[in-house]
Amino acid sequence: MGRDLSALFDPVSVAVVGASDDPAKYGHAIAAQAVRANGRRPVHLVNRRGGTVLGRPAAPSLSALGEPVDLAVVSVPAAGFEDAVDEALRCGARAIVAITAGFAETGDAGRARQQAVAERVRAAGAVLVGPNCLGLADNTTDLFLASDTFTPGGVALLSQSGNLALELQLRFAPHGLGFSRFVSLGNQADVTLVDLLADCARHEGTRAIAVYAEDFGDGRAFAEAAADAGKPVVLLTAGRGDASARSAQSHTGALTTSADVVTAACRDAGVELVATPRELAVALAALNGRRRAAGRRVAVLTDGGGHGVVAADAVEAAGLTVPELREPTRLRLREALWEQSAVANPVDLAGRGEQDPGSYAESVAALLAAPEVDAVLMTGYFGGYAAADGGLGGGGRALAEGELAAARRIAARHRAIAKPLVVQSMYPHSPSCRTLRDAGIPVFDATEDAARALSAAAPRALRTGVTPLPPPAPPLRASGYMETRGALEAAGLAFPAAREIHDEAELRAATEEFTGPYVLKALHLLHKSDAGGVALGLAGPDELLAAFREMHARLGAAAYSVEAMADLTDGIELIVGVNRDPRFGPVAMVGLGGVLAEALHDVAFTLAPVPAGRALHLLRGLRTAALLDGVRGRPPVDVVAAAAAVETITAFAAAHPEIAEIEVNPLLVRPDGVLALDSRAVLA
Repeated sequence: MGRDLSALFDPVSVAVVGASDDPAKYGHAIAAQAVRANGRRPVHLVNRRGGTVLGRPAAPSLSALGEPVDLAVVSVPAAGFEDAVDEALRCGARAIVAITAGFAETGDAGRARQQAVAERVRAAGAVLVGPNCLGLADNTTDLFLASDTFTPGGVALLSQSGNLALELQLRFAPHGLGFSRFVSLGNQADVTLVDLLADCARHEGTRAIAVYAEDFGDGRAFAEAAADAGKPVVLLTAGRGDASARSAQSHTGALTTSADVVTAACRDAGVELVATPRELAVALAALNGRRRAAGRRVAVLTDGGGHGVVAADAVEAAGLTVPELREPTRLRLREALWEQSAVANPVDLAGRGEQDPGSYAESVAALLAAPEVDAVLMTGYFGGYAAADGGLGGGGRALAEGELAAARRIAARHRAIAKPLVVQSMYPHSPSCRTLRDAGIPVFDATEDAARALSAAAPRALRTGVTPLPPPAPPLRASGYMETRGALEAAGLAFPAAREIHDEAELRAATEEFTGPYVLKALHLLHKSDAGGVALGLAGPDELLAAFREMHARLGAAAYSVEAMADLTDGIELIVGVNRDPRFGPVAMVGLGGVLAEALHDVAFTLAPVPAGRALHLLRGLRTAALLDGVRGRPPVDVVAAAAAVETITAFAAAHPEIAEIEVNPLLVRPDGVLALDSRAVLA
């Protein structure tokens, strides 16, 4: 069930330590907000000088109150922070909100102080938010412990930025959205993002959870909590750049960026990942009504050709489709429209709306009822008639009234059918659009926002949840080629026959164990082929010996591997790797492999371990997936065996936390199975 945060969001009593009459101090802003809910619970103000604050008596200390305190907000200078926390715990506080800054964000010494305080709080059975946070609010319990007022609603915002919360408040307003809770995460010394997400998932007053995070802490736990939330989770995050690849020692590491990891984790967990505050508000507007499309097919309805074409392009750019409508749907649309109207998709009223605003409602009803349509986007002038009212000439009033009536009919039809409908209007604040918005239909002024909203409501591609990590296996003591290969073979991955050799005598012995053609590899190189440490297709012992002498003279390796040359006919080379991310743990990569893996960059990512079913979806989603099914007369390869190999490799990597990077490249997939032709590992 997660941690008990009831004292944090619905305390019996509250004390603001550091309350002040000085508007320049944060203790003033917190105190002013806290007393707004004085009727809900006792609110005590504490200032070391006593006297009054905000015209109310202020105690010189918590102890001076003479009664227990359930939640204490601590907003005092850093030098007095520990004493204030210790006094709060002695006075029975079950929750502490630490505004005070100057801890982990300042360096090692501050981090040590922060950790010591958090340990004392946990030992006392209490919880702490912060330090270095901006407070919290819960509109469902009248708890106001942040410097700003938040409009009530169904969105819980968990944020590492206070200003972002203010911007979202402004962006939420046009969509009728508000906040159930706001929590400033601060340094997460005790209560973490994961704790808060899990609690908001259980909170009846929260319909959706918005997260702004720069530091996930335990990113894998975040993904697991989001996957189990049962409510929409929308994430805006920063720092998704390429820094993680700078120290990579394998193709897997070089191809894996922070953005790839976060995107994969969000996809697995069903989290809606956004890039800007505006996009976050758009996604929440779409998800607020909990409507999900059954598929990704969108019908575009417009009253002008330009709007329709632009909207169709935006929909497709958002990863959705604009399919041609079937004849029964076209017939119903023709009955509602006139001859010059286009009914293929986009559907263009072509001026019919100016003659009969009710044609908007009839067209929307036909499209929502169409079995080939999963969602509808209405775009263009709708809303303009009511906005202009009598300014359209003698018939202006009638058009305005007709449009309002159409809006009410659209709203009623929307309530009756569970498909998503979004609207882009040149007049989003008009009475007609307000009618739509009041009915739960998202209305936007930008076409790209409407398309993004439909994308948020579309089925989540490849949402699989997060597979639990296996128990740690006995650690690898060495990560050389032969050791890594042997460990993977023991895990069930097939390799060609091989023998490690050090001199010509051992080379001759190897040729007696298995026949050619042969492969010769120098074993001291991480990227053997790049340095000329691999010789392929050596027909017999004589060619093998000649290659050994040349390679040894050039590289002087301490050891080599003699291997049976695999039959590459009709095979496809894949790369399968796992990179251990410091936040999300093992992250798997699958894609087209061989020596061109980095150049082709046709790869997909997911959290490891990867069950075979998920691996199959990833392989089928590659840009070059058609190669797997055979092209230009080549037979299809055994994709099921490839998926099973992905499961074997990623499960092995997930069970070995000492491995920083591991990859099999190439993994040869043939019509009759798979063979791993090379592997490498890097220990942490």
